[in-house]
Amino acid sequence: MTLPRYAALVVLLALGLSGTVLAQTATSKCGPDHALLYKRAVGLLDQAEKKLTARYTAEAKSLVKEANSLFTILQKECGQEQKDRLLTDKEAQQESINQKLSADERSAADRLMKSAEDKEKKAQQLEASQPEVSLKYQREAKEEYEQAHKRYIKAEIYALRNQQMLFSFLGK
Repeated sequence: MTLPRYAALVVLLALGLSGTVLAQTATSKCGPDHALLYKRAVGLLDQAEKKLTARYTAEAKSLVKEANSLFTILQKECGQEQKDRLLTDKEAQQESINQKLSADERSAADRLMKSAEDKEKKAQQLEASQPEVSLKYQREAKEEYEQAHKRYIKAEIYALRNQQMLFSFLGK
């Protein structure tokens, strides 16, 4: 290969690579599609809270899972813009409150799970000798498991509300 051809090839490769980098940079910019994802995620969170309040735990869990998936996409594709954005004092305070509420709900859920497991063990131990007491423990364990699941979902909602706040620039 002669020097002019080699130089031309190098220039073409350089232009091609820089075009690829520019194209990647352009696609990482948040746009209208991301705003739609954000609005959808917020709507799902609102629906999840309503379902949880109405005691539709499985539906609430499904909605939270879907909202989490959308916020994960936003984090991957718009994370840099979100990181570059400074939080206001009010937003920073709200983020802290949501983190505490989420941690409190998880802690309460963990305690309920432990209690439910203990009651389940007692129920198994008493099943043969005291069936009525065993049934009582089984009912209590089931109720505590359900309460724990609700609290885990509520904790996740609080955590996702922080994501909602952090990506709120997309909804504007």
